[in-house]
Amino acid sequence: MVNCVVKNWQGEEVGQASVDLSVAKEENAAHIVHKALRQQVLGRRKGTASTKTRAEVSGGGRKPWRQKGTGRARAGSIRSPLWRGGGVIFGPKPRDYNISLNRKERRLALRTAFQSRAEDLIVVEEFGDNLPRPKTKELLSAISRWGVDPDSKVLLILSEAQENIFLSARNVPSVKLILATSLNVYDLLEADKIVATASAVNKIQEVYSD
Repeated sequence: MVNCVVKNWQGEEVGQASVDLSVAKEENAAHIVHKALRQQVLGRRKGTASTKTRAEVSGGGRKPWRQKGTGRARAGSIRSPLWRGGGVIFGPKPRDYNISLNRKERRLALRTAFQSRAEDLIVVEEFGDNLPRPKTKELLSAISRWGVDPDSKVLLILSEAQENIFLSARNVPSVKLILATSLNVYDLLEADKIVATASAVNKIQEVYSD
């Protein structure tokens, strides 16, 4: 279990929140998180790179010159891989880069990654009412009051979609907003700081528990 301070919109400490998730054993934690990260990153690859073999390159049906008597090396086709414009030997072909990871492993990796970032986790009260209209400047000021460096990459986790917060954060390259039900290992590890509302933390513990 990890205890975190809860801050309000002004950055003042107003309570405590606890994060208690079932995580991987210490000797297996790095492996399971790395496996989940690889699955996510490799899953983004289209795998459409393709080259033509000598069988697929057009032309080359006729023998360029007779076998003997010319003084030149033997040649059977102008599309040999040794020739300019010929086929490619062992070139890439369309393939699937996905690696298998079952649901149990994926959820364990998420819980482990989230709890491993406890030192960089900042829990805040619901602040949707403090943004009655989209205002990027006010959101960035609040993030600074919560103790986040302005140049840091911030992962902002909400329990449910709130349009004004989304519109306030979407033009800030260093701030990424996701829902508690859409956690992923890559975003958890990439962020310098993680800011989550108290209800989002409860949602995470509810959704991703065993």
